[in-house]
This record gives sequence, C-alpha cells and structure tokens, in this order.
Amino acid sequence: MSAAAARRAEALGAHLPPLLVAAERVAATVAQGVHGRRRVGQGDSFWQFRPFLPGDAVTRIDWRQSARSDRHFVRETEWEAAQTVCLWRDGSASMRWRSRGATVDKIERAELLTLALASLLLRGGERVRLIGSGSRSAAGRAGLDRIADEMGHLPEGGGLPPEVDLPRHARVVLVGDMLSPLAEIQASVGRMAGTPASGHIVQVLDPAEAMLPYEGRVRFLGLEQEAETLIPRVEGVRGAYAERLAAQQAGLAAICAAAGWGFTVHRTDHPPGAALLALYAALAPEQGRR
Repeated sequence: MSAAAARRAEALGAHLPPLLVAAERVAATVAQGVHGRRRVGQGDSFWQFRPFLPGDAVTRIDWRQSARSDRHFVRETEWEAAQTVCLWRDGSASMRWRSRGATVDKIERAELLTLALASLLLRGGERVRLIGSGSRSAAGRAGLDRIADEMGHLPEGGGLPPEVDLPRHARVVLVGDMLSPLAEIQASVGRMAGTPASGHIVQVLDPAEAMLPYEGRVRFLGLEQEAETLIPRVEGVRGAYAERLAAQQAGLAAICAAAGWGFTVHRTDHPPGAALLALYAALAPEQGRR
C-alpha cells in the first residue's frame, strides 16, 4: 500500500466507530419491522406445532401434542443451515463525491448500508464475509466489529469487485454506483453467479447524478481519469442524460434478472432504513417466506 493510500485508509478507519454506531442504529430500526430469518427446514431446534394437513406424512404427527386435543399436530423444526453472505462496497474515486446539496458521499452511504446489513445478517445467525478483505467469514457481534475494521483497510479503486473464490451457495451483495460499462458488470456478475451464488446489486447514486439539476455553462471534471467535458447549456442535454441513465439501469436490471439476482436503486438523499429493509427482505429465500 502506498503512503497516500495508507493515509486515506487511516482517515477512513478514524470515522468507523461513529459509522458503526450509525449502522447499528439503522439495523435496530429495521429489525423492529421484520420477524427475523427463522423458517421451517431441517434442523433439531423446535419452532412450532401446526395442524396436520393433507399430504403430510403420518410419521410427522406429534402424538403427545395431538393427544391434548381432538386434532392432529405436526412438530416443525427451525431451519438451521446458516448461509455465508459476501458483501462488497465500491471504493472507487467516483464513490467519493457528493453534489453541493447532498449531505453524504456515496461511499459513506454504501458503507452504512453494508455494515447495517451485516449487523442484521449476523443477528439472524448468518455468516458474513467482506469481499476484498482476504479474511474468512465472520459470525456474531465480534464478527461485526471485525467487518467494520476490515472495511477501513480495503484497497482503493476498482469499480467492480475483485475475482475471489466464493463459498458454494453463498449470497452476494454488491453496493456501488454501478456506472462501469455494462459488459464489464455482466462479466463480473457472471463469474460470481457461476459459483453458484445468488445475489443482489444496490446502485447508490447522488441526487445530482439522478436528476442532473444544473443550469447553463458547466464544466464536468472526471474522477477516474476521464477527460473533462464543457457543456454550454446543461439543460439542453438533460433529456439525453436521463435516457442514458435509464438505459444503464435497465441493463443492470437485465443482468441481474438473467443471473437470478435482485436489483435496487438508492439515492443518498433518501433514508437508508427503507433501502436496508428492502435489501434484507430480498435476501430471504423464497422457501423461507411465510
């Protein structure tokens, strides 16, 4: 790591404690609106009794519970196979920007969502791994502290996650502005989806990126070695810009759909809790929803 990169990592690490507190606060708020990840499946822990239904095997009847009434009951156990969820947040230069009216950088919001999601998942008994950290999966409260610490030392750059070996049947969550060429994003998702892994992409955008609210003569400076662009009348290209952004998002949605992944868009001027709740709900497997 270069001296400049080390200084940036140190500065990032310095704000992680308040970031971690904020992430836990958002996670706690969302947790009040969900009923956990408990679901029926193979396991040893008792979950509930339910009435015997046509199609159930007679061997599943709990005769002791059934003897207490005039109905037959089945004993259900809790699904116990914890999954590994691999998280990644974009650390590229384009994420370290915010418009004049925005309150947070895109990377700040991406890290908040990533840590808050990790908190929810760890509370639900899942294992969590931070892509790019080189570490093994984490679990429990200590796992969240480790994830937060690792986030402060992730290498900078790269608008797409590095090639890594994912655990079989892992779930993947990618959080970034996703403004890279669609072909590159498709190749990256294709590599991970072939693990096989299911996943979800969250595109984080600044409100100015979503709306291009500028007027008149504006000079745009590239953050990732792009050439600067001078536009005499920005309002004259707003429609074309909206079409390009819509095409990018439609392409992202199509890439995710083809891989069996989910896709959502989040703006930094919108509350993080709503995005986190939608993301957490999207990660629940279909068979676990009741």
